[in-house]
Formats: sequence, structure tokens, C-alpha cells
Amino acid sequence: MKKAFVLLTVLVGIISCKKQGTNTASIEEQQNVRTMYPSDVIPFMDQWKILLGDGTSVKQLVDYEAKDFFYTTSDGSTDWVVYKTPNSGITSKTSSNTRTELGQLKRWKTEEGGSLTGTCKVMHTSTSGDARVAASYSVVVGQIHSADGHKNEPLKIYYKKFPGHTKGSVFWNYEINTQGSNSERWDFSTAVWGHDMSVIGSAPDAYPQEPEDGIALGEEFSYKVNVYEGIMYLTFSSKGHETQTFSKSLVQSEYTTDADIPEQIRTLYAVIDRDGTERPTAYAGELQFFKQGAYNQTNGKDPETNMIWSTGANIYQGDIKKQYAHGSYAEVWFKEASVGEAIPIAQ
Repeated sequence: MKKAFVLLTVLVGIISCKKQGTNTASIEEQQNVRTMYPSDVIPFMDQWKILLGDGTSVKQLVDYEAKDFFYTTSDGSTDWVVYKTPNSGITSKTSSNTRTELGQLKRWKTEEGGSLTGTCKVMHTSTSGDARVAASYSVVVGQIHSADGHKNEPLKIYYKKFPGHTKGSVFWNYEINTQGSNSERWDFSTAVWGHDMSVIGSAPDAYPQEPEDGIALGEEFSYKVNVYEGIMYLTFSSKGHETQTFSKSLVQSEYTTDADIPEQIRTLYAVIDRDGTERPTAYAGELQFFKQGAYNQTNGKDPETNMIWSTGANIYQGDIKKQYAHGSYAEVWFKEASVGEAIPIAQ
């Protein structure tokens, strides 16, 4: 009986040691698990800098993350880079809108061109704003930005969803490179899936009809931007949706006279009296660069000051945590992206 007791004690001790060893190894393994950074998911981060939603600017993005703005997550099967930004915060000198957005380090002439791709899903847009204001409830997920002249934007790729709707819209805007003063500039908007930017509400909380062919929050879509020999080629694709392609000259304007101004502009921009024309060569000769991420278009500015861009959204005195808690933010996830040289187009 005594021998049996001793044997049992030894066995219990062995089992206990094994368990302790397992726990120790587990703790060590947990301590050695490396943080997954955005540069691990999309390895082109060495070609960008970033401006975060709190105004922080960072130029070294390899093995870098910023809690609450720029980090990685998984949906169970795929790793994603998260770009998140509030309705109000510190932003760039030329904008009233916050962003957690990459800015390409390289500059390239319009005629030289370049290419940008992205596969993303928008997870959230602001739930507050004024439905009469075109920019309300929207976020820009990709751009071409000029570094010269008026520093306008030949391309902004938008996602917009009105509160209460299941489906939102994807559209792209071309901003004219204004002849003379830049005070009369405007964007011409083209629908990809759903509405273009000009479809607005009849009252602050009265929304237009939900688009039948729109994109829901959390639904993936991809875009390809290729500027080759001064022509911008765009391709948009999403499972269950028809692929859409567009082309637009960036070196020869369509909008050089008053007669060229589209009816969309005459209608939408009448409230702020914008009817400028574009210089004949558009963006020819200017340096350009790409941007990608979440450029929140919904801000807290009084709509009466600008019924196109001042959305009157809730900003909770600029408190970012409160904005996140109450739906006053934009959040975009990317799983794939690339940036590079122009891709030749077969003639």
C-alpha cells in the first residue's frame, strides 16, 4: 500500500512538471509572437508616407502601426490593413477633412504616368451629416493628387452610403484644373455602382432612393488606375457586379468654355456659384502622386457655409474616442494593393 502511494505521488509529480513545462512554453511562445504590421500584409509601405486622423505624419511605415488609425486585422480567413479616421481632427493645410491616408513619395509627370491598384471594403461611413450636402456620408479610398499649380485632384474614388440604406455607391470624381483663379473649381462625378455624387437628399434627414446596384458595407471591390501617356484608364470590379471601365485625358480638357460645363455642375454647384472653366491642357506638365486609404469627406462644418462640402456632422468637440463610439468616423480595409510605373496600353 505504501509503495502504491509513493508511485502515485511520483506520477502526479511528473504530470505536474509536464503541465508546468507546457504552460511555460506557451507563455514563451506568446511572448515571441511577432506583431503583424500593415507592411506585412501589403509590402509596398516603403513607397509611402502617411497622415493619420489625429494629425500625426509618419514617413517610415515598414514595421509600423498606429493604434486606432492604421493597423492590421483578420476577418477569419484574410488579413487586412485598417485605415480609420474620425469626422473631426487635425488634418492637412489644404483640407478640412481628416484622413488616415497614404501619400506616395514618388512624384511623376502626367505624361510619364503611373499605376495604382487596391482591393478594399468600406466597413463604416459617418452616420451623421446633412443629406443635402453632396459630400455627406462619404469617404475617398484612392486619389491622384497634383503637386503643382493649383494642386487639384485629377481623381478621387469615393464610397458613400446614406444612413438606413443597406447599399452605398462607388463613384469617381474628376476635379477641373481651373483656368486662372482656383476659386471656381468643381468636380464632375461619374457613377460606377449606384449613384454619382450629385444624387442628394431633399432635406437634412430625407434621403434619396437606395441604389439597386450598389455596394454594401463590408462588400469587397477593386480598382485599377493606370495613367499612360497622359490618359487615365480606370477599371472597377466586384463579385456579383458588372466590371466598369473608363478613360479620361489628363492633358487635354473637355471643359474650356462656358458651353462645355456639364449640366450636373450647373445644377449641383448652383448653390455655391461654381461655374469655372479648365485650362486647355488640363494637368499636362504637372507632377502627380497617388494617395490611398481613408480620406473622410464628412466633417462638422456648417452646411450653410458650403452646401457641397460642409456636411454638418456630429464631431463631439473633436474628441476622437467619442466620435468612434457614436459612429462619427470612416473605416476602410485593404487586403491587396500595388503602386508602380504606367502600364502600356495596346493601340
